[in-house]
Amino acid sequence: MRITVFGAGAIGGYLAAKLALVGKTDLSIVARGAHLEAIRSGGIRLIEDGKETAVPVRAAVQAEELGIQDYVVLALKAHSIGPALDQIAPLLGEETTVVTMQNGGPWWYFHRLGGPLEDTRLQAVDPGGRIWERLGPNRVIGSVVYPAVEVDKPGLIRHIEGKRFSLGEPSGERSERVTRLAEELVAAGLQAPVRDDIRSEMWVKVWGNLSFNPISALTGSTLADIVSDEGTHSVARTMMLEAQVIGESLGVRFLLGVDRRIKGAGDVGAHKTSMLQDLERGRPMEIDALVTAVQELGRLTGHPTPTIDSVLALVRRLAIQRGCYSS
Repeated sequence: MRITVFGAGAIGGYLAAKLALVGKTDLSIVARGAHLEAIRSGGIRLIEDGKETAVPVRAAVQAEELGIQDYVVLALKAHSIGPALDQIAPLLGEETTVVTMQNGGPWWYFHRLGGPLEDTRLQAVDPGGRIWERLGPNRVIGSVVYPAVEVDKPGLIRHIEGKRFSLGEPSGERSERVTRLAEELVAAGLQAPVRDDIRSEMWVKVWGNLSFNPISALTGSTLADIVSDEGTHSVARTMMLEAQVIGESLGVRFLLGVDRRIKGAGDVGAHKTSMLQDLERGRPMEIDALVTAVQELGRLTGHPTPTIDSVLALVRRLAIQRGCYSS
């Protein structure tokens, strides 16, 4: 089995290292810059359970070096997929499966969903439908990523907690390709449950990302701070309730209540969300995937999102001022 992990950030590096440690797959990773050089010279250095291991991994800067793959894992942020399409293309053959590991609303959301919005393109994450046309939704396996992982420095990945990568076909079927991939991840010591409704699990994560991420960026607050403060707690809850109406109108099953979801976020403690970290480091922020996509889903389904709209306008303006957003 030939697998390429496209993107050598925290999640991509962690996944590649775990798969390479087992050595069952023909594994490669597409990286660039300091990460590429570090991986080529010393492998991916993985710190897990207090132990550091150097894992040799084939690393390439150009996908042409690797050829057609059985699976391509997109371990990029959502806004990075469009600019990378030309680089991804050489990895794709007629039978190649693309595994999406992005936060937020996926570009393929309405593929095999049924109903009047079938095959609608989400403009917030796929302007003009370029990703849909170039990658093709028929290739896709969706994933919800749970591990907390950090890049300490180029080539050095620190695993903090969590090993679950939930997988699911957009159609909900338990196909051979999703089963094979799950088996590979389990063999690598990861948890890889195959879901018959991957979108509902995505929404539970979107619920938190939609609200806590922009509020944290606007206020500089940790998750614990947002939840413990009456005002920000109320704003987050209202945003989540607006999103729940949208999700349920699309057939999503919310298997836990909003207050339990908020409590879970607060229990994480003094954690800075990814959006706040990106803002502090001057990196592009995932505003469109995490927030604008939900606003768009609200408009498509006819459900108003007044609080989401207000928070989105504020965080987008902040990101533009800091050079962390471009439309």
